[in-house]
Amino acid sequence: MIICDTHADTLYQIACGSTDKLDVTMERLEKGGVSLQVLAMFVGEDEDPVIIEKRFADMLAAFEALIAQGWRQAFDPSEAEAGVVRTMLSIEGCEVFASGLHTIAPYREKGVRMAAVTWNYENALGIPACVNEDQGLKPYGLRAVKEMQRLGIAVDVSHLNIAGFYDILNKTDAPPLASHSCCRALRDHPRNLTDGQLRDLFRAGGFVGLNFYPSFLADPGQPCDINTLIDHIDHMHQLGGAGMVGFGSDFDGIPSKPSGLDNPSDFPALIQGLRKRGYGEEPVTSIAGQALMDYYRRLPQDRV
Repeated sequence: MIICDTHADTLYQIACGSTDKLDVTMERLEKGGVSLQVLAMFVGEDEDPVIIEKRFADMLAAFEALIAQGWRQAFDPSEAEAGVVRTMLSIEGCEVFASGLHTIAPYREKGVRMAAVTWNYENALGIPACVNEDQGLKPYGLRAVKEMQRLGIAVDVSHLNIAGFYDILNKTDAPPLASHSCCRALRDHPRNLTDGQLRDLFRAGGFVGLNFYPSFLADPGQPCDINTLIDHIDHMHQLGGAGMVGFGSDFDGIPSKPSGLDNPSDFPALIQGLRKRGYGEEPVTSIAGQALMDYYRRLPQDRV
């Protein structure tokens, strides 16, 4: 079985020197049967452009060091195969694209295949959900999104506000994905997607990777375990998401996890939980990883 995870902040932790308590290690990826682990280059909490540029350089260096140690890079999810661990680059917060469209192609050449428009603060492209819901993409943001799509970089709407989300759906030519988001109907949090957003995203042929953060899965004080995560998968399927839902753990980026899902070695328990819930082998295979691979096949061919 191919297992894909569309979001982890491991490179940021390595770049910050926090390597003693990593969730994502090669040993755990292998134990969990992960075929494709997406490693995000996270913009971080400091908005100074000089610091951001250095941080991205440090994360790229951390990734190159992993490759030198024998980790394998994937340049497309189609490269995923059972029994082999590969990693693929993404961006969380497009501040590095702020100075012009010419900044995007070099990251695509390095292997970046998805990029979240914003993190939790406004940038040159758009507005995050935690700031407001009704201010759409900025004019440059729309141009940057179209350039990302042209180059084969999937546009990630996790963190983006509702107006920006619909600008991408209605004004561009490729469906976006949400690399690490959950259902607002089950947990009322601005980081989660509404039922309307989910229906429209699935109609457009998009994809959602489920975030494992308990604060996005359950109300404060409520228990959160594998079944809580599967509740969100069930809800997305009810909204038309069959074949378009997968995993976006947010490992190394979240301070707590659901009971029984502490790191990538626990993916088999999640797969078994899906089976216990009544999912057959075809939908389990889709959720585990095939849905992500199918999503990339639906995107226009890049023109690097």
